[in-house]
Amino acid sequence: MRQISPLVLACDLGGSSFRAGLVDAQGHVLHQVTTSEPTPPEQDGISECDPQLWWNVLDSSVAALAQEAAFAGVAAIAISAVTRTQVLLDAHGTVLRPAILWRDTRAEAFLPALLARLPAHGEVGAINAFHPLARLFALSRTEPQMLARAAAVLEPKDYLHLRLTGRMAIDSIAGARLIAARDLLAPAGLDPCLVPEVLDPTEIVGSVRPGLPGALARLEGVPVLAMATDTWASVLGLGALRQGFAYNLSGTTEVLGLLHRNAARAEGLVTVGWGPSLFQIGGPSQTGADSLAWLSGVIGHEIADLAALLAQPRDPQPVLFLPYLQGERVPYWDPSLRGAFIGLNRRHGPVDLAHAVLEGVAFLNRIVLTAAEQACGLQAHEIRFGGGGAASEIWCQTKADVLNRPVVVIDAAEPGLIGAAIVAFAALGGGTGLADGQLRMVRPRRSFTPRPDRVAAYDTLFARFREAESALRPISRKLAECATNPG
Repeated sequence: MRQISPLVLACDLGGSSFRAGLVDAQGHVLHQVTTSEPTPPEQDGISECDPQLWWNVLDSSVAALAQEAAFAGVAAIAISAVTRTQVLLDAHGTVLRPAILWRDTRAEAFLPALLARLPAHGEVGAINAFHPLARLFALSRTEPQMLARAAAVLEPKDYLHLRLTGRMAIDSIAGARLIAARDLLAPAGLDPCLVPEVLDPTEIVGSVRPGLPGALARLEGVPVLAMATDTWASVLGLGALRQGFAYNLSGTTEVLGLLHRNAARAEGLVTVGWGPSLFQIGGPSQTGADSLAWLSGVIGHEIADLAALLAQPRDPQPVLFLPYLQGERVPYWDPSLRGAFIGLNRRHGPVDLAHAVLEGVAFLNRIVLTAAEQACGLQAHEIRFGGGGAASEIWCQTKADVLNRPVVVIDAAEPGLIGAAIVAFAALGGGTGLADGQLRMVRPRRSFTPRPDRVAAYDTLFARFREAESALRPISRKLAECATNPG
């Protein structure tokens, strides 16, 4: 009988899709299923989702992969997912309300009352409308009876782990902000027991329990890794979870950070321990490929056609784009920021707007990278670029020119799946740790080198971008306060 090599069932729950694949020990994704998530859009600051949706898509993805003969070789399950999302459960593991998604800004109105109750604490400066403490405090004011029944707050992948194994736990990376605010829960009038058991991302949560339906039953007894955020898994899958490397993930939103041995800090940036003596400084934005999706609808070009559009000649006079279509997280943490095109003339058309969007997102990346490098006292020697944006050579080169750093893409479309597999194989005792796994399973494909003439031009344009931000920020806030258009 032919022996089946061990595989990892790797899953990545992103902002708009769910990806699941069977990955071997060399980092090859043998089979993959991608499913779009019909997540309701943000409206009036509200962004919620029924967690059952995530379970349904996991179930259907496993059913599809179970049709492959290789499925019999699944030796571990590793799920990464979006963070800054809260799932509230009672002591029996029952979901009490829709999950509060990363885009939700309702807690903004409750910040003054919350901050007035808190003592001096290192986490206070990080509390904003996207922070779990602020969201829980807001719920204590708007849904007190529900919150009184709550026994734990989980992240999305932890909810899936609970359904798979029966164990309620979070990890130290995805749950970093909630864990850091544990001592502030009581002063805020909240139960500190809302923070569940904390695991390292490389620990095993448990094994798949018996009695699950359909193809999930075939996974009974398979170990499930604690894992962490989708960002952490993707950075690992890019081979960038190493000192001095920077990463940029361009999916629905952008995430950029720098890896350093010291816990350096900078205003507006997030510092999280990502391994033994290794910290990331940077964090997630509200913009990214979603800005291109928005633009494609405005100008009537499909995203797939943007490459041909961007290859057309553009007007010599540049257009600036402020990419704050949904407010902003890093580095401003300001839900009232708004987007803008600046410098339009009569000759400008779709190609100019498309370039402006790419450049505007890259300028935001530059703000974050510059602050991170200054805080760490080092310059990133290269940026590993992943996500949907990394498929565009034009965007890769634009980022290299704007950031004035080499931008490297890898030979894998889904770094999150590769990263999850690296963790799982390390946990299975395959004789390799995370560092060795990155070297063995990650294959760089191409490096984009900054072009000196474009670097100089972007230096000038970046200065104008910062001026535009400062000038328009007060106007953004006033527009955000307008409830309706006149007439």
